[in-house]
Amino acid sequence: MKIRSLLLPLILSIMPAYGADTTIQLPAKKDFQLFILAGQSNMAGRGKLDDEARQPKPRIFSLNKDGQWQPAVDPLHWDKPAAGTGVGRPFAEIIAARFPSTSIGLIPTACGGSPISKWVPGASWEQTKSNPWDDVIARAKRAMQDGTLKGILWHQGESDSNAKDAPEHEKRLEDLITRFRTELGAPNLPFIIGQLGRFPAKPWDADREAVNAAHQAVAKKMKNVRFVPIPEGTNSIGDNLHFDTPTLRAFAKGYADAYLDILGVAKR
Repeated sequence: MKIRSLLLPLILSIMPAYGADTTIQLPAKKDFQLFILAGQSNMAGRGKLDDEARQPKPRIFSLNKDGQWQPAVDPLHWDKPAAGTGVGRPFAEIIAARFPSTSIGLIPTACGGSPISKWVPGASWEQTKSNPWDDVIARAKRAMQDGTLKGILWHQGESDSNAKDAPEHEKRLEDLITRFRTELGAPNLPFIIGQLGRFPAKPWDADREAVNAAHQAVAKKMKNVRFVPIPEGTNSIGDNLHFDTPTLRAFAKGYADAYLDILGVAKR
């Protein structure tokens, strides 16, 4: 795992700018807005795939597993076989519509099941056979060869909702955001935190409440950080853990509204 961690940044750094599909034409770097998708399975997306999810949209791309740009169609992630529809693509559609002279590049990096303690340099996550922090930084820097990083969409905390990790979550999240901004040379980079799922059949315990409070506290104290509540009528795919496709699309609007709020741009 350590060898893979050391080699990935080098491999991605020498990837061709437009990937294997030379028919993809990217815009000028300043007009290619990049967004990192990070966290655990609800950011990767476990929603049911439908025709809408599989239909490419103009001006919306994603960085694939090999560090190449391709049309953004779900599943964007490959962390686990259950990867499906997520918030990334519908978020990109909203932002692309709001800024019609730009294109959107999504950088999928979420790792199902990963606790925040694994999003540190050198750490590996066995469930996804990956190095969450090392991989996200390598992939972001690869993408930034072609575009301009605009923000990070984050959804994580289910794996920290326990007596050991919940009390440390606020500090770990602050550290994570600071580390992202330092490593990527963007001290004011927007960072948007999505609320954890709350389902009637599985009430929150004290540890889940603590993680939720940590998310809101970090959003209040750090510049250009926002907390996005779950949409009304939130539903799971039946497991009381993962959001279903309609919920994810509604959630994407909340993420987009939060990003536009940071920019001070009116919503449409």
